[in-house]
Amino acid sequence: MNVDKFMNDLEKKHLGEIEYLQAVREVLESIEEVYNENPQFESAGIIERLVEPDRVITFKIPWADDEGNVNVNLGYRVQFNNAIGPYKGGLRFHPSVTLSILKFLGFEQIFKNSLTTLPMGGAKGGSDFDPKGKSRSEIMRFCQAFMLELWKIIGPNTDVPAGDIGVGGQEIGYLYGMYKKLARENTGVLTGKGLNWGGSLIRPEATGFGAVYFAKEMLGTIGETFKGKTVALSGFGNVAWGVAQKATELGAKVVTLSGPDGFVYDPAGISGEKIEYMLELRATNEDIVRPYSYEFENVEFHQDKRPWEIKVDIALPCATQNELDTEDAQKLIDNGCLSICEGANMPCTPEAIEVIQKNKILFGPGKAANAGGVGTSGLEMAQNAMKLCWPAKEVETRLHQIMTDIHNTCLQYGKQPDGYVDYVKGANIAGFLKVANAMLDLGLV
Repeated sequence: MNVDKFMNDLEKKHLGEIEYLQAVREVLESIEEVYNENPQFESAGIIERLVEPDRVITFKIPWADDEGNVNVNLGYRVQFNNAIGPYKGGLRFHPSVTLSILKFLGFEQIFKNSLTTLPMGGAKGGSDFDPKGKSRSEIMRFCQAFMLELWKIIGPNTDVPAGDIGVGGQEIGYLYGMYKKLARENTGVLTGKGLNWGGSLIRPEATGFGAVYFAKEMLGTIGETFKGKTVALSGFGNVAWGVAQKATELGAKVVTLSGPDGFVYDPAGISGEKIEYMLELRATNEDIVRPYSYEFENVEFHQDKRPWEIKVDIALPCATQNELDTEDAQKLIDNGCLSICEGANMPCTPEAIEVIQKNKILFGPGKAANAGGVGTSGLEMAQNAMKLCWPAKEVETRLHQIMTDIHNTCLQYGKQPDGYVDYVKGANIAGFLKVANAMLDLGLV
């Protein structure tokens, strides 16, 4: 396989799908050597089959607002690969949703789910619906209209969606309520459910907790810990909330949060009631972080800026794709940052990752560091199947073990001759080999 030639051909087939093509290139560059060492992959057309979704479903979603006006949004489900288990991946409701973004997320999900060691394939879905400024009843009607189409193609052993940006616990409730009515059964067909109706303890915090556990393992390779370190976060949703909780618990001081309007710098540290206030901010359904600076004293708000200019020991981008560029990466490096760990999906640009790795800074890619959420979703599926609810301590212990195992797998395939660990390469190779070998075992289907 020649990556450049392959990508040139792929770009002609998928014109303008920038995010999707970026995700594919990153994986192919990492696995090129191991792929070429195994001729059975090429003869079976593994890459050609892997980079194209099994199917893409697009549908219209008509719904009525509170004034009775009819609105129409687009809905999508990208079922990418189910070689190792049922399709699994979140639903995103945001005006930025496009097919390219969902294909990038679904492709990443294949390898992320593979790394968890749990039997889950890769998928993603969502809509260009904007929950911002909508009433609860409008969001409920939209979710019900969305599920009227989605329910036909999902199931506990077929495709198990979850939440993502714009789809929190309340939205999952509305979606599951309509699914249950249509399918006439109670199953684990959605994860991120409420605790009263089949959800798992620790699930809302799981992605953030997992990112911290992964960063903790990385720091351990250079004899460091979170204790006494300063941490910069982007975002202020569930992922950032979980990171702030766990990093603080491990002795670090979290000093930033961010939104599309800018970032807040709290030199005293974000802990206690401040962490809880993050949930209140998210619950307002307003995509802004500035109110934090009004709520607490001695907090700086930096309008239309990103938090990577602050001098910190550890950076965890937890917002959205391509939010940290080369300039941001260089600022962090110049300020003595020890580790950059992706809490979101592909938040660092390829050029930024190149700068980070060139400077031998510890870097945790999202498909490994961000896997705690889907890992705990897999644990939720297991609890549903057994009709059990595990205590929080058991769920978190299993989550911690999943993240430790992912780190060790990345070490196995990513350790370089000079001792530096290329976690991107390690994660991509490990995730790819499991899926590729499963595809070989299953034949040409």
